[in-house]
Amino acid sequence: MNTAPTREQALALFHKYNKSESLYRHALSVEAVMRYMARKNGEDEEKWGVIGLIHDLDYEMYPEQHCTMTEKILHEEGWPGEYIRAVISHGYGICSDTEPQTLLEKTLFAIDELTGLVNTSALVRPSRSILDMEARSVRKKWTDKRFAAGVDRSVIEKGAAMLGTDLNDLITDTIMGMRDVAEEIGLKGTLPPG
Repeated sequence: MNTAPTREQALALFHKYNKSESLYRHALSVEAVMRYMARKNGEDEEKWGVIGLIHDLDYEMYPEQHCTMTEKILHEEGWPGEYIRAVISHGYGICSDTEPQTLLEKTLFAIDELTGLVNTSALVRPSRSILDMEARSVRKKWTDKRFAAGVDRSVIEKGAAMLGTDLNDLITDTIMGMRDVAEEIGLKGTLPPG
């Protein structure tokens, strides 16, 4: 390939290695936030979105080799090195030694875990919707370590610091991006029409 992969190619590859609905929804969430952030920063929305969509390619089949197998698979598929490096960098300090350098890489690192916290925060709202949620709803749950226990808050904080952005602003951006796919990720909820 070595040309920019399309969303359709990324989606087909994702589905080849993943059957989990929750992992698919996570991929769509991260893709949507990456697209939102690309638009906000005047960057290549398609590229950012495809990288967000594919970032957890190996997670279902190879959880113990997360990022390592993705790198191998994407190389075999002929993906551009820049895309592969960006995907691998999201596991920095966890399962990868590739430190996020570019704005794209730092953004992916910062919002990956955060989408999970935002998702869980939306599901405990009376409306079960992201469409009426604001950053303060997520911040209320931030210090409760039992809430969304699998989400590593320190990674999110490290990502916000890498980006030089306020945590509340990062949460707001993540919510706004996820709103674009609220229905697809099951977070449209039961808001009254209008």
